[in-house]
Amino acid sequence: MRTVVDLTTWNRREHFDFFCKMEEPFYGVVVEIDATIAYQESKRLGYSFFNYYLYRTLEAVNKTEAMRLRIEDGQVYLYDGIDASATIMRADKTFGFSYVFYNEDYKAFNGDLVEEINRVQNTTGLMTRTDFKENIIHFSAVPFIKFSSISHARSFTYPDSCPKISVGKLYERNERMYFNVSVHVHHGLVDGYHLGQFIDELQRCLDQ
Repeated sequence: MRTVVDLTTWNRREHFDFFCKMEEPFYGVVVEIDATIAYQESKRLGYSFFNYYLYRTLEAVNKTEAMRLRIEDGQVYLYDGIDASATIMRADKTFGFSYVFYNEDYKAFNGDLVEEINRVQNTTGLMTRTDFKENIIHFSAVPFIKFSSISHARSFTYPDSCPKISVGKLYERNERMYFNVSVHVHHGLVDGYHLGQFIDELQRCLDQ
């Protein structure tokens, strides 16, 4: 479900118009996130750490209104729920795009995600399905690299307003566990204030 944002009364209309005229309307940040509690909780539950932090990331996205905004044919929509297209690596070190549906029930979410991972790992190629919608985030895990900056390959001619979130290598410091998280968003929809809301929400969700 989605709701039309009335651009005639939207207090960000001028900001939206301004950034939509740019060849590259996306901007991004990399932040250090404390993953100690999330890592311990995933191990206590016996679940994959990747599955657990993807769940918490989607939880934070769905709790942050600006992260649920999308542009379609020049109109802005606010979606009720956001899912993910996550990159899934195969045994041969290629990857395919998955479709991960958010469910507030973590057990149900994890079960569906395990099935989707198995499906992608038993396919070949990049585009393993064709039913992607706009109410997604583009998600990738890069557990091999402790990055401090990241950019994304992107076609400027392809209309896109989906946030892009990447998680780097887990590392330890002073008996705490951390990873760096990159978030790229469309500036016509998300300002620094809203991005800060999401980052704070992500930390809260991971600390549960």
